[in-house]
Amino acid sequence: MRIALVQIAATTDPAENLAVVADGVADAAARGARLVVFPEATQCRFGVPLGPVAEPLDGAWASRVRELAADAGVTVVAGMFTPADDGRVRNTLLATGPGVEEHYDKIHLFDAFGFAESDTVAPGARPVTVTVDGVTVGLATCYDLRFAGLFQTLGDAGAQVVVVPASWGAGPGKREQWKLLVRARALDTTAFVAACDQADPEAAGRPVAGGAPTGIGISAVAGPTGSLVAALDAAPGTLVVDLDLDAVTAARRAVPVLANRRY
Repeated sequence: MRIALVQIAATTDPAENLAVVADGVADAAARGARLVVFPEATQCRFGVPLGPVAEPLDGAWASRVRELAADAGVTVVAGMFTPADDGRVRNTLLATGPGVEEHYDKIHLFDAFGFAESDTVAPGARPVTVTVDGVTVGLATCYDLRFAGLFQTLGDAGAQVVVVPASWGAGPGKREQWKLLVRARALDTTAFVAACDQADPEAAGRPVAGGAPTGIGISAVAGPTGSLVAALDAAPGTLVVDLDLDAVTAARRAVPVLANRRY
């Protein structure tokens, strides 16, 4: 399976970000990708009120992403915000493409390092997988990386690849933690983990929104034995990677952690 991680620096303008998605989908499809992954908060970066941005899954923003995926004949995963029943929003991944129409609401909210995502975002509760060209793909978002149980649940559901759109907060040690967690979750699931972060705003020539998790870049793919397959730097860019899914089968045969675990 050929995948593309499109590392962007989203702005506060959903229309502007949608134009970037259109360019990214076209480029990735031209390069042969079958699964095209954008970051968390692709619709609108963190650091501004999210209520006015949120749209339902049949709204204009998601509908346009759906059209782009259909026209290109690829599956697209992109982060957006949808309304919640309690006045908050949900941090949602839209997954759409030929034979694919699903969404995942972020389960683990980023109430850490002085940021309280749960003040404005309602949590999801449902682990989600989709099937792309016969391959089971799990969905997770950013802070979910710190919770091995979700990834093991996705592995139990047959996921050979887990995609992790993110908008990883900057700070001391955060880059090292990101790199470690991507590889650790791959080991936990004996699957490929493909983590697509927002680019570092500074590396993209944009002002940094103080206090908001707006990304550090370093989108990366880790293999089922924890090896780093490929990664980007901090600036915007697209990472195209061919995943050898036989490696998942081999890893699960050699180190059957999903089958062996008791808790």
